[in-house]
Amino acid sequence: MMVKSKSLDIVSYIHCLTTTSRRHHVVSSILGGREIPWVEKFRPTKVSDIVGNEDAVARLQVIARDGNMPNLILAGPPGTGKTTSILALAHELLGPNYKEAVLELNASDDRGIDVVRNKIKMFAQKKVTLPPGRHKIIILDEADSMTSGAQQALRRTMEIYSNSTRFALACNTSSKIIEPIQSRCALVRFARLSDQEILGRLMAVVAAEKVAYVPEGLEAIIFTADGDMRQALNNLQATHSGFGFVNQENVFKVCDQPHPLHVKNMVKNVLEGKFDDACAGLKALYDLGYSPTDIITTLFRIIKNYDMAEYVKLEFLKETGFAHMRICDGVGSYLQMCGLLAKLSLVRETAKAA
Repeated sequence: MMVKSKSLDIVSYIHCLTTTSRRHHVVSSILGGREIPWVEKFRPTKVSDIVGNEDAVARLQVIARDGNMPNLILAGPPGTGKTTSILALAHELLGPNYKEAVLELNASDDRGIDVVRNKIKMFAQKKVTLPPGRHKIIILDEADSMTSGAQQALRRTMEIYSNSTRFALACNTSSKIIEPIQSRCALVRFARLSDQEILGRLMAVVAAEKVAYVPEGLEAIIFTADGDMRQALNNLQATHSGFGFVNQENVFKVCDQPHPLHVKNMVKNVLEGKFDDACAGLKALYDLGYSPTDIITTLFRIIKNYDMAEYVKLEFLKETGFAHMRICDGVGSYLQMCGLLAKLSLVRETAKAA
């Protein structure tokens, strides 16, 4: 019993602390000084602190200020701030009542039709004293993974309890949410973050954590993240923990993506008519264990930014797209990749003849 009460005292002590940074410090010391993930450590607690997607954030700030929150669908790629936005909005709207007035269900929870009929309905019926103009909030993260039956059961619940409860659904693709629910919600779209926005947050984290780095290292992290803030922070922390120094070589070791320079050399050899050298470069990457999807994704991004004639670039992108489609259908072989290089070489020969 002594151990149990002691653990409860520790938990209550943590919740009594107001500042996030102080709480992280105490959690870290209780865990024996172990690092908590930087994604959680630097997660914004206010809507205004969220990086990127200015239009979406501006809409949420108006809701946070005025208080009359509609049912929401937040749609966009992973790592762009959807869950963070809705949690920050809930904190700003409900303040000290957050714990008892918010129900959060993630894809890891069971969210079948029974949960909608029982757990969600019971929470919607629960009486909670809130300031005027505030509502209980039910957050359904990864809502596009809910079954169709569960979504159908949600339709009427959203309307019956609209006086006291509002829903916030976060998903990657809004088209997987059934249309009746889409029509009951305001849609807020999130786009991938720009390189400048990710760099701004990385610089703040680097300064706070005293990370040793070179600019090329941060450039590599931004390249591997591809507009995903979560991925960028995780890659930064992994590189810092593993090597203690963030440079290009260490980042690509940690992320284990095909090095852009190798892929760039492949494209360069194709453009210079050195097909055998291009195939040798591809074989080297393939033998390192990279999947065709990894190689072709990096190839697409290299071609997109490569300095070449516009019509050649368009043909290259078209052939890369067709090859990616075949690979996604399951035909992911070395032969397909060599076939792609052959087609790119033919495009180059045709362009040369023209």
